[in-house]
Amino acid sequence: MFLGCGGGPLSEDVAVKFRDKFPNVEILRGYGLTETAALAAATKGPMEVIRLDSVGRISEIMDAKIVDPITREALFPDQVGELWLLGQNVMKGYVGDDNATAETLDPEGWLKTADLCYFDSQGFLVIVGTLKELIKYKAFQVPPAELEHLLLSNPEITDAAVIPYPDEAVGQIPMAFMVAPYKQ
Repeated sequence: MFLGCGGGPLSEDVAVKFRDKFPNVEILRGYGLTETAALAAATKGPMEVIRLDSVGRISEIMDAKIVDPITREALFPDQVGELWLLGQNVMKGYVGDDNATAETLDPEGWLKTADLCYFDSQGFLVIVGTLKELIKYKAFQVPPAELEHLLLSNPEITDAAVIPYPDEAVGQIPMAFMVAPYKQ
């Protein structure tokens, strides 16, 4: 039996708890956008399904690259940048909205997803966060998801959310909300 998971990150902690409770159900992860006619990446087969950090490999009908969001230069494996997608299933544009189309598609048809990701050395896609949620601290752009992941590695924290808090001196600072384990 399988359970499909997409639409947002699935933490390793939640995935492990699910597997403990339902050992005969495999979690299939996927990644897609409306602009790509749904699925763009997915886990396939038992060896990929056991990976908890990835949404799988890019579909065979698509090309993908990770680019620096500022310079637009292509990045190497294990470097975080914006995911760009190209393929027959990528939309041609937004009807009646040339400005939104120009912001989302480059002249060659690459879809700029605004998702921060990287490919590992084996070609698996790992989603880190989104450009739309970045905290602008001084000259740095900090993905809240990275800070949340770091906080959740502490056993004294069961859940965490990080948001930007305005700061006149540095632009924004990360502000975290954390949940401690329930103790009777």
